[in-house]
Amino acid sequence: MSFELRRAQRLGGASLLLLGAAATPALAQDKPASTEIPAVTVTAPSPIVRRAVVPTRNPGRATRTARARSHERAAVATPAASTPAVPQQGVLPIVTNQFATVTVVPNEEIRREGGGQLGDLLFSKPGITGSSFAPGASSRPIIRGLDVNRVGIVENGTNAGGASDLGEDHFVPIDPLATNQVEVVRGPAALRYGSTSIGGVVSATNNRIPDALPNCGAQPFQSFGLPVKAPLAGAATSPCVTAETRSAFSSVDRGVESGVLLDTGGGNYAFHADVYGRNTTDYSIPSYPYLADQTRSIANGRQPNSATRSDGGSIGGSYFFQGGYIGAAITQNDALYHIPGIDGADHNTRIDAHQTKINVKGEYHPDAAAIEIVRFWAGATDYRHNEIGLADPADPNTDGVRQTFTNKEQEIRTEVQLMPFNARFAEVTTAFGFQAGHQELTAPSPDDPGALFNGLWDPNRNYRVAGYVFNEFKFSEQTRAQIAGRIEHVELHGSTPDFPADFLPDGSPQTSIVHNPSFTPKSGSIGLLQDLPGGMVGSITAQYVERAPKPAELFSRGGHDATATFDIGNPNLTIETAKSVEIGLRKATGPFRFEATAFYTHFDNFIYRRLTGVMCDGDFASCGTPGAELNLAVYSQRNANFRGGEFQSQFDVGAFQGGIWGIENQFDVVRATFTDGTNVPRIPPLRLGGGVFWRDDNWLMRVNLLHAFAQNNVAVIAETPTPGYNLLKAEVSYKTKLNPNAFGAREMLVGLVGNNLLNENIRNSVSYTKDEVLMPGIGVRAFANFKF
Repeated sequence: MSFELRRAQRLGGASLLLLGAAATPALAQDKPASTEIPAVTVTAPSPIVRRAVVPTRNPGRATRTARARSHERAAVATPAASTPAVPQQGVLPIVTNQFATVTVVPNEEIRREGGGQLGDLLFSKPGITGSSFAPGASSRPIIRGLDVNRVGIVENGTNAGGASDLGEDHFVPIDPLATNQVEVVRGPAALRYGSTSIGGVVSATNNRIPDALPNCGAQPFQSFGLPVKAPLAGAATSPCVTAETRSAFSSVDRGVESGVLLDTGGGNYAFHADVYGRNTTDYSIPSYPYLADQTRSIANGRQPNSATRSDGGSIGGSYFFQGGYIGAAITQNDALYHIPGIDGADHNTRIDAHQTKINVKGEYHPDAAAIEIVRFWAGATDYRHNEIGLADPADPNTDGVRQTFTNKEQEIRTEVQLMPFNARFAEVTTAFGFQAGHQELTAPSPDDPGALFNGLWDPNRNYRVAGYVFNEFKFSEQTRAQIAGRIEHVELHGSTPDFPADFLPDGSPQTSIVHNPSFTPKSGSIGLLQDLPGGMVGSITAQYVERAPKPAELFSRGGHDATATFDIGNPNLTIETAKSVEIGLRKATGPFRFEATAFYTHFDNFIYRRLTGVMCDGDFASCGTPGAELNLAVYSQRNANFRGGEFQSQFDVGAFQGGIWGIENQFDVVRATFTDGTNVPRIPPLRLGGGVFWRDDNWLMRVNLLHAFAQNNVAVIAETPTPGYNLLKAEVSYKTKLNPNAFGAREMLVGLVGNNLLNENIRNSVSYTKDEVLMPGIGVRAFANFKF
């Protein structure tokens, strides 16, 4: 039974109270202290899925065999009278049934936290931060110091598309406004998605392709062997519609955001539609942002050239049949945002981006002795953005397109989960998958778009095909193990740039030629999960992962105005190899909940973007000339070691004024060095935080302080130390059931969140523009979410 359904059944019929008037009675009640732990459901970590089975109540299906009925997943909800207590909002979600750490951001937390990008949403999570190239507009998640080509981003099981892995200034085309849950997966489960997810996977899910019939709270529904969001199953489905509105206002950037989501269904069909938009102005900052240039004027205490605008929408539907469903959706994402920093402000640089994406997915539970579930995903993306700005900062007539990026990408993935079988020493469950994809990238020269070998990496295309297998061994109810493997083949087709002798390791020059490298990375992992006394679960995993170089790492050859870099690829790059060990201890139940993880990874041939300190303009001949504006960056390889750990916990101290108060804390650290002892560039600092909270069935109040220590472990060339900061945050939210006859909506979640309440100067050590771009200053975000 879903978390949302349990909440609806427990709290149904509650009346709307005005926010201010509700505070006094809510605090005055004297209730027994209790901690109701949410059932955390995750979809991204493993292709092996275990589902609870409840017998169907549909007498028309009595002729089905017992085996067929056992295939039904999460079939029918029980009446409200037998529904367990609703988990209170604000309870730390801990995942204990996976072989490595999984960070979950559930729907209500997304609504409270907000953020225009996944990197903003995850910025303060242990072991995770955001690239923050343009806060609120382009911020990609960074996991344990690994970014772009080592962190996968998927939406509803397929690649998010876009160009965020090709430049830190590019946005991630997944908006939290249209997202219901975010999962960050580390460890062996990343083999499910490919070697370019060696650092982890960020998975966003929503209901754009419905995998369940909608719940209107009145009519009975058929389950078709699949999830059903209704009180009972039985008679034929009658049409119904549910709706949700999501809106917020933020003071720091005068931002306004709003979204509307609709779900409907009848008979064997379910449909979804959503539309959203947000608009912000230049955001407020605590002080002057530019460390290297103190001569510029800053208007109204705001970060110049940081305004954003984005919008999008989607429509999708699914057809449910006996034991399965198939669905599709088409989604449009659009964004127009400015790039802060000295160069961005001087040239009024902004990015006008558009993505059209088509996704298909389905699931089938066959009535077969050997196969339990068959799943498939398919997606096609057509992405394009123009980087717009002034060619001459003194001449507004030179405003125009300075660079164009396109990405046309197709992907298909199929998984088959077999029925468990008894191998005497253990119950064994196997799932295997097949994945294939094609990508065509362009970034033509703005001065001569038709010239061959003259763009940032034109022409460029790649193909990939992979197979993987996961095996889980259940030795007992307390001891489980997993062995997984993956092999893939990657073919890349592009052209190498003109290289002066100084840029290649062997000291020989190279001219532009067609280059078609291919790689066959192989990966494997093994893990053990053990239940321990006191409700704790321990895990240890080891993995060996190979990664093929990506097109930008091989073929880049020119100026990238938005990042103010002159990027040089290296056609001699070889496969990168990571050997990792991770150990974890987690506890999800009781008044004290926590997770602790330590990891160590050794990279052979670690590929990184090395800033040389040499400045260039439009071509190699300009490198080293006075007044050049672009920092020369060369893709290079060296062996490296990453080690660190994360910890977070939440402790319910006791009852207070009818609710529960408690304390929570977090800690994360990553240390990354090359084997000669020098520092890997742009690594997050050590962070330590904690706070207090109070919650009951309706209210959540929380105050947290996160301290980031100074980052002085910087690269030898072209990286500066980053000072530490204190990030103080406070929030209060109120959730209640409403009487739809009186108020229209049936559920409400409203609240206020204060960010950076100390108005500190916050610079993100992983950002290329940290010495020119401050994170937003003090601000308040008011949000309201209504369900109809």
